[in-house]
Amino acid sequence: MGADDYLVKPFSFEELLARIEALMRRPVNLRPLGAKALLVGILKLDRDSMRVTVDGVEISLTAKELALLELFMSAPGRVLSRERILANIWGAGEDPLTNVVDVYVRRLRAKIDRPTGDRSCITTVRGIGYRLEQGQ
Repeated sequence: MGADDYLVKPFSFEELLARIEALMRRPVNLRPLGAKALLVGILKLDRDSMRVTVDGVEISLTAKELALLELFMSAPGRVLSRERILANIWGAGEDPLTNVVDVYVRRLRAKIDRPTGDRSCITTVRGIGYRLEQGQ
């Protein structure tokens, strides 16, 4: 499936991070190919142009909002913990007690939810994290 590296157990977390960083430095055309467009309900994210449309209307997102939406859209229906979101978007060095994830989820909701909608596309799973609903 395209694997070109192997990490023997037991391994140090620093070694794992170093290998991941090395993979991220590869040119884009050498990275594994995923879907060029993510489609979840009324949301569409074109990974090539990094454009987001909600029900066919293009919206403008900041880089962090875009990264957060891409993370949610890559795992629709799955609950993502605040810690996982924080590590994936802001990095492992970020303070886990910060409310930055909550702030950005609120901003993202304001941009992607329908103004007349009853429910948000992103729901809060109390005490655990957030989930992007598939049927919205």
